[in-house]
Order: sequence, then structure tokens, then C-alpha cells
Amino acid sequence: MKIKPVWSIVALAAAMATPSVMAEEPAEAAAEFVRILPVDEVIETVSVETSAGTLVGAREGDALVFKGVPYAAAPVGPLRWKAPQPVAPWTGDRAAVSYEPPCPQPVPVDAATPNQGGVAGVQSEDCLYLEVYAPVAAKKAPVVVWLHGGAAFLGAGHLGSYVGTSNAAKGIITIPINYRLGSLGSFAHPAISSEDGPTGNFAMMDAVAALEWVAENIEAFGGDPENVTIAGQSAGGVMVVNLLTLPSAKGLFDKAVIQSGAYVSKGMTLEDAEAKTVKALATIDVPEDVTAEQLRTVSAQTFSYDPVLRGGFGTILDGEFFVRSPKAVLEAGEELDVPVLVGANSGERGFHAAEDLVAEVGDTGAPAWLYRFDYTPEFRKEAWPSGPIHSAELIFSFDSIDTSGWAAGDVGEADRAMAKWVNSCWVAFYKMPTDATSLKCADGVEWPAYDSESKAVMNFGSTIEISDADMYPDGPGANE
Repeated sequence: MKIKPVWSIVALAAAMATPSVMAEEPAEAAAEFVRILPVDEVIETVSVETSAGTLVGAREGDALVFKGVPYAAAPVGPLRWKAPQPVAPWTGDRAAVSYEPPCPQPVPVDAATPNQGGVAGVQSEDCLYLEVYAPVAAKKAPVVVWLHGGAAFLGAGHLGSYVGTSNAAKGIITIPINYRLGSLGSFAHPAISSEDGPTGNFAMMDAVAALEWVAENIEAFGGDPENVTIAGQSAGGVMVVNLLTLPSAKGLFDKAVIQSGAYVSKGMTLEDAEAKTVKALATIDVPEDVTAEQLRTVSAQTFSYDPVLRGGFGTILDGEFFVRSPKAVLEAGEELDVPVLVGANSGERGFHAAEDLVAEVGDTGAPAWLYRFDYTPEFRKEAWPSGPIHSAELIFSFDSIDTSGWAAGDVGEADRAMAKWVNSCWVAFYKMPTDATSLKCADGVEWPAYDSESKAVMNFGSTIEISDADMYPDGPGANE
């Protein structure tokens, strides 16, 4: 990467929006902009050469940040419900200093309450972008690719909980991605299935395309293509489980993290998915004999907001991308043999499913680690009487407690210290060699891998301890 002189962020955007300026006199134009703009608006830019062209990002503290990086062509028009296509190369510099809109989704029911809706503001089907948070002067840095949660129809990679600056300060490259949501990401219809290529699982295809982009480009950012972790939470965690069973993902990642997403799908046959889709479309008066061209004229908002269509149709066994269900692959012991880290929060159900998954993927070959997140920050003690709810661990595993809206400016020093400690364990996983049998967290604490005898689980509570997983219930009310 090449760090350039200080530019104004306004100058950067303005210059790059004017091809004639960039082509004829970029240095002079940039200098002129800097002279007339306030000092507090200047940034230090950094450029990197990717397979599609030059990106210009910015330095943010200990991180070099590239925002709104395209990893696939816009899935619009005839590319809706198609496998992701390569990005068209560009000439000159492309600004990567602002986030791109998220994929279409319902807006929040209550933006002030966690887990109550999607991302407000501008949305677009042109949404296949990612962010890169890289350490300054990175060389062979471990990489984590992040799949956000949101019930498969909400969310975006640029949200404050997923900011990767803390990871960058510890030598990790973090890459949160957007992927197609709801029925735009999981959809089967006879008119679409009759076209060439794999069908149905477009969000999963996006995830594979993002991993392929990382494999091709991450060395330019100082990353190690042979030390890539795929990680996700909730629906993103389910996607990680799916990736563990996909032949097309083999060789694209070396470790996996599944946070509150230990669900193993049985899948749905293509025929059943098509029948379900036809029935769902009838609720918005779309006839059974609709053509693919006509389907592609239905607005994205219609699919996002309709209560029958917005969730999509899950894992579809199309016979090409998904030949076998994730459940069948795991039961046969034929998943990708990589280390995994899995867990759930004490204020939600799902801990036993996490343990079952750890036991299944860690029974032979690569090791697996199990966690239980039981820490309730001071600013949420009244709101979370049964313990940390779904998604509560994110600001701790990312150490993003000061950038996430979940904290709402109410963070105490004890909470910050806990975030740094939890994050140290995740960082240890990202950095570890694939044949490790224990993780070294902060303060020299060792976290052993799970096995059928010890059933070791790291319990992140008011005290941090290695326990026997049998000690804990599945979640609130599980033993009532």
C-alpha cells in the first residue's frame, strides 16, 4: 500500500468525481482544495492496487480503512437472481472513503431498541460491497471476513458494532461484507430456475464471491491469504455453518467463527422452494406463469416489505451450488476440516445447539472451541434482566463498544476493559496456527479446545472461567 500526503476528504471526493481533473492535474487540484478547506477536514489517504483498479482509502488512527469496496457487479436488472459477476475494472483512482447503501430491507420499527429492525436511510440493490480495516504497514496479517446477522433480511456490514479498528490495532485485517437479503438473496421460481447457472442461494453465492475477492486481493492490503477466518453472527453464523459444507468454499478460508448461529439446515428441494415461492407471490397478485423478465421488474421494496416474501426461502438444494444439505454433510462427517469457535449468549436460547455443533465438527481432525457469553454491561442491567440478549456479545468480540449504537454513550471503564479482554480471545483465534489446541487470551489465560471428556467452555461473565458445559442451561427458562 502507498500512503499519500494529507488531502481533504472533501477534496478527495470532489477530485475523484471530476475525471478531467484527475486525468490532467490531480496534484495541483488536490493542493488547491486543501488550501481552502478547514484543517479539521483533512485526512491521510492511502492507495492500494486491486484486481479491478486503484482504491484510495484513509487512515483512521491505527487502521487503514477502505469503505464501499465492490467485490461483485451490481446484481440489478438482468443480474437480479443471478450468481455474482466480476466487477468491471475502472481507470484512475476510486475513492473508498464512504460507505455504500445497504441491501434493500425493512426500516427499523424502533431504531433505539436493539434487534428491532433494519438499517434506516438510503438502500439499493447495488449493494455488493465490503469494508477493509487493515493495520498500518501490515505484512502477512491474519484476515477475518465478517457476515452480519439480521434474520437473513436485515443488516449491513458497515454498522458500528462491526468496525474493525480495534482488530487492526492488534494486527488483524477485518472485512465485513454486504450480501443480498430476503427474497433477493434466497429465491426459487420456475422461470428463474430455467435459466443457466446455479439458482436459489444468492446470498450464499455472494459470500463465496467475497471470499474469492479476498483470496485474489488481500495480499495487496498486507493480508495473509493462507490465514483467513470466516465469521458470522445469527443469520451470518448460519451462513458460516453452510460454508463449512460447501465444496465451492474449500480452500477459501482456514478457520470459522459462529456466534449465536449454530443452526444446521436440512435444506429444501428446489421443487418445494419453487412451489412455496409461487404461493407467496400469489399474495401480491403475481400470477404463476409470470416470466423471469416480469419478475425482475417487481420493485426491491415489494420483496423487502411484504411479510410473506421478505424473509427469503432458506437453503435451497438446487443440485448445482447446494447438492446436499448442510445437515447431511455434517452427519456424514464430510464438512471442511478447519478449527471453529462457536457459542451463544446466556440471555438467549441456543447454547446447547452451539455445544452440539462444537462436538460434531470437533470430534475428529481440527479442534473446536465453545464459549458462553454471560456479561451484562452496566448500561444494560435493567434492560437485560435474564442476561445478555441476542447480539449483545458483538461489541465485546469486536471491541467496538465505543463505535456501536448499542452502547449509546453509556460505557463504563469496566465494560471497556471487558471488551478488550473478550476481543483478545477472538484475536488469539484469528492469529493461531490451525493445529493449535488452546488459545492464549489476555493476561496469559489459556482457553483449551472442547473435547468429549472435558466439555470445556469459556464462560465470559462477571468472572471469567473455564467450566464444564453441562453446568449451563440452554437459555432463559430452559429448565423451567
